Parts: sequence; C-alpha cells; structure tokens
Amino acid sequence: MIKQPDFKFLLAHPAHFLALGFGSGLPPKAPGTFGTIAGLPLFYLIAGYSLNVQLAIIAGLFIIGIYFCEVAGKALAVSDHGSIVWDEIVAMMLVLTITPNQWQWWLIAFGLFRLFDIWKPFPIRQCDAKLKGGFGVMFDDILAAVYAMISLKGLLWILS
Repeated sequence: MIKQPDFKFLLAHPAHFLALGFGSGLPPKAPGTFGTIAGLPLFYLIAGYSLNVQLAIIAGLFIIGIYFCEVAGKALAVSDHGSIVWDEIVAMMLVLTITPNQWQWWLIAFGLFRLFDIWKPFPIRQCDAKLKGGFGVMFDDILAAVYAMISLKGLLWILS
C-alpha cells in the first residue's frame, strides 16, 4: 500500500518539506500540477538575474533535489511518489528561462511542460521506467522540460 503523505510527514524532515514542494505535493489529485505552479513564483525570484546565473541556480536546485527526492522516496517506500514535486518545480523553472516574461507565455510554457510531463514521449517514459532513486525522479522531468522548451521556441519562431 502506498502511503499518502500528510502535514506531519511534510514537517518530519527538511528533505520531505522540499521534495513535496513546500506542501504543494500534498493534494491527492494533480500534485504534479500544483508542484509545477509552485515553480512559477520561485522562478520569479530569480528572473532578474542573467541567464547564466539562472541556469546555475537551477542546476544547484537539480543537484540538491536528487537528495531531497531520494530521502522522501525512501520514507514513502515509493521512489517517484506522486507527492514528490521538487522535480516539477525545477523543470518548470528551467522552461521559464527561455519564456518571454508575459503571463500568456508563462501559461503556454506551463501547459507545454505539463503536457510532456504527463504524456512522457520517447525517451522520457523509458528513462522514467529505468532510472530510479532521486536522480531518476529529477531526470525525466528535465527531459519533459527540454521538450517543452523546444516546442515553445518553435511556437515563438512561428509567431515572429
């Protein structure tokens, strides 16, 4: 039986708090969507920095996310439990690095990322199935972010 984390679990360990996206992963329905939403204001906090600084911050969040997701996954006895949303947060932040700073484009970026995160086209589904632990949790969402970024760039090119 898969354990559904609660507020007590969220606060039991700092890694749980972060892996569960500050609580955004607690809803029983669509936790990945709520986690992705949590990535929007977090990116806004770094939006004023240069692209290189943004990417360095996001890379750091990816690396420490491997640990957070590993700890939370072991505590939940499920490597990639749906409530673990740090991967969505970091991946959404990555997509926003190339997204125009207009709410309409952020909404499109959000939709594209959720599409690829849920759909998991090749090779995302294969990586999701083979890579486990904290790295596996983080990596498949980065691939979904790459698909979203390519699609967003294509859409921007078509509309320019």
